[in-house]
Amino acid sequence: MPRSTHSPFPFALLAILTLHVRAQTCGSNAQSTIATDRPQITSSSIVVPCGSLQFENGLQNTATGGQHTFDLPETAVRFGIAAKTELRLGIPNYFHNAATTPGPTSGFGDLSLGFKQQLGPIHGFDLSLIPSVSLPTGADLISSHGYDPSVQLPWSRSLSKNWTAAGMFSVMWPTQPARRNLTGQASIFFDRQLTQAWDAYAEYSGGFPERGGPQHIIDFGTAFKPSPHQQLDLHGSVGLSAAVPDYSIGFGYSVRFQLIRSR
Repeated sequence: MPRSTHSPFPFALLAILTLHVRAQTCGSNAQSTIATDRPQITSSSIVVPCGSLQFENGLQNTATGGQHTFDLPETAVRFGIAAKTELRLGIPNYFHNAATTPGPTSGFGDLSLGFKQQLGPIHGFDLSLIPSVSLPTGADLISSHGYDPSVQLPWSRSLSKNWTAAGMFSVMWPTQPARRNLTGQASIFFDRQLTQAWDAYAEYSGGFPERGGPQHIIDFGTAFKPSPHQQLDLHGSVGLSAAVPDYSIGFGYSVRFQLIRSR
């Protein structure tokens, strides 16, 4: 594990971003309902409001061949710096191998950095571009040991008052092992609004790596918003091909704070 070091760079970066945010008309969308990237595989097609800080967290149990791995806190930090731009930080996950037989080790995964630029709405479609890169900060047997870029293009469209269709196209360059494995991924889901605060969805995701078999997954889940800026979620997925886990189940909690408001 790399040792932490003290550097003035994070503080300088924070000061620059704060000045940039104050230059925007922030807070005008502060009362909007929270929109998260979880629990679906597909990311949200809209950004968090300018001046908002959002935390998305979860716990998941993944089963492969009778072996169970738990990971947490699945924390994603999203900060709106403009009307249609947000910064993104993926906190390293801790993976715990619950099996007594040899298998994946326990330890922290890699850190990721990125941003989201909202491009829509375009002809009724919400659309965003999400470039990101993971940094090799994790445990020796978990980290990819590479700087792995990815690009996501999530979209969504309202079909009716209660139905929404959404999906995402992704290209990733993970290091597996010691060399890049170009992987394309596509997903689509349909979401049903059950009540004003409660919705449910069904999703398909397919990954197609340059090396290795296809990765087909069916995912189901539900989310409940006890308040406009909080969300509880539950999801489960089933692997449809040999290259993915047999199944997984997880739950999460997300919350959004408005740090900067327009005067």
